[in-house]
Amino acid sequence: MRNVWQELSGLLLPAACAGCGRPRTELCAACGAALLAGPARRVLPSPTPPGLPAVWAAAPYENAVRAVLLAHKERGALGLAGALGRALAGCVRAGTGQRGGAATPGGAGHPRAATPLLLVPVPSARSATAARGHDPVRRIAVTAARELRRAGLPARVLPALRQRRAVADQSGLGARQRRVNLAGALELTAAGERLLRRGLLRHDRVVLVDDLLTTGSTLAEAARAVEEGCRADRESFVHGGCRAAVVAASPSAFEINRN
Repeated sequence: MRNVWQELSGLLLPAACAGCGRPRTELCAACGAALLAGPARRVLPSPTPPGLPAVWAAAPYENAVRAVLLAHKERGALGLAGALGRALAGCVRAGTGQRGGAATPGGAGHPRAATPLLLVPVPSARSATAARGHDPVRRIAVTAARELRRAGLPARVLPALRQRRAVADQSGLGARQRRVNLAGALELTAAGERLLRRGLLRHDRVVLVDDLLTTGSTLAEAARAVEEGCRADRESFVHGGCRAAVVAASPSAFEINRN
């Protein structure tokens, strides 16, 4: 019922921009542009947790971008999923080197375009999903997959990961504490294992997705869970098959000098 009310309230109640509070719009043009201010960029937290895959982000987690993500995640502003999904789709394209166009097997620039990209959301705890009334990362991922298909890139959302044990609230934890908190917390779902047995869960088609990167511990744990499930193909994974995409990352993650 809460999810239904959130959908209805977005239609019936006066809206204010989630980013700046401007009246009569859920997301004004300026705040929407902040999500897509430039091309998606490779980000790297410091310190970098072991096992973190290559991650692309759309924008720094600050100001309007921070407000929009929080409104969607914590206040049920579900209409924002469209803009957030478009931002995430841009990061997926950047991370996989695929920019759109016809999905043809063996086509130029799309050697495996007939095989869909699998967007694997980082799972939320059941208690968090119940409290919020929705799963924000999965919702954004669904929108991103739709955006990718419109651009000619086969993509689908695959909830291939689940929590196998409870974890503490990450708020207030440092990088090392988060790594310890999340170590061994994720595993493949039954659906993920079935796809793996059928040879359909391939490292080069998996893109881990989340709304936010801070220390990188969550994505590193998600990558570990996928790698553990795919240990027979470990070599291709280690050398860059799996990627990750997030809507936003800590500002400092954009400032790493990689030259």
